[in-house]
Amino acid sequence: METKNIMIVGVGGQGTLLTSRILGGITTKAGFDVKLSEVHGMAQRGGSVVTYVRYGEKVTEPIVEEGQADLLIAFERLEALRYAHFLKKDGVMIINDQRIDPITVVTGVAEYPEGIIEKLSAKYKVISVDAMAEALKLGNSKVFNTIIIGLAAQHMDFSKDEWLHVIEEKVPAKTIEINKKAFEVGYNLGK
Repeated sequence: METKNIMIVGVGGQGTLLTSRILGGITTKAGFDVKLSEVHGMAQRGGSVVTYVRYGEKVTEPIVEEGQADLLIAFERLEALRYAHFLKKDGVMIINDQRIDPITVVTGVAEYPEGIIEKLSAKYKVISVDAMAEALKLGNSKVFNTIIIGLAAQHMDFSKDEWLHVIEEKVPAKTIEINKKAFEVGYNLGK
């Protein structure tokens, strides 16, 4: 099997690290060699967080190079735009349609770009979802990232049961049921 490259990009506090642990868990359970790498910008201050997940028969390094990501999961629109050049020609970009203003926008130094999803869709295969709205329907905004995982699962090589099992292992015990429901929502959105 050729090495698969996944990037998860977002803003500090959005759950990119938990997401990478779930992806790492499912790929390890499937018997793949897995490398994870987390790059924190000013994560506590709403800065970029990038996580690389690479898996295959033998993975030598954890970093995904530009133009090599099979799947780019973006928890925020601007982060999708910022890291789009990492996606392969035939790769898939999953975007949570959410706007979080970076400090430069908050302070008036920069403007938040308009039409991000439309611009990206013109060049890449983009699947966009308002995962926060879906999470709020479930009554818990914190599970929006698990909704995205469910959507991403449609573009990976693992069964729904394998995903649910890993989610049970990786999320806090008191949140297992809500995270499983969130995964189901995302999984069904991807059909």
